[in-house]
Amino acid sequence: MKAIALGAVIAGLAISAAAAEEPKPAAPARNTVCLWTYQIDHTTVPDKSTILFHMRDGKIWKNTLPQPCSGLLFHGFAYVAHADQICSNMQSIQVIDTHEVCMLGAFEPYTPPPKDKPAAPAP
Repeated sequence: MKAIALGAVIAGLAISAAAAEEPKPAAPARNTVCLWTYQIDHTTVPDKSTILFHMRDGKIWKNTLPQPCSGLLFHGFAYVAHADQICSNMQSIQVIDTHEVCMLGAFEPYTPPPKDKPAAPAP
């Protein structure tokens, strides 16, 4: 009887050890960027899939929406932040007037393209 009980314990330990050694699938890496709402100076909407968040410190964050938001370009948007932050891939916005709801995508730092310098006057 002791031999059977001992065998069951050893078998149970072997199964536990094998299960512990199995690699678990890695969760997809998502870089979540959150912006403090009180640091946002203003936003601009260059197209129906992009919102630029201009911060008080001069930085600009670009958010590319996962799906185009058709009324965004013409009507602007509103959002509700429950924790004084807007986070990438976790926040919805609502188009003013049409009430269309769209999800924000990933935030990434944005540098505006250099403006063309006026041509120097001819000598």
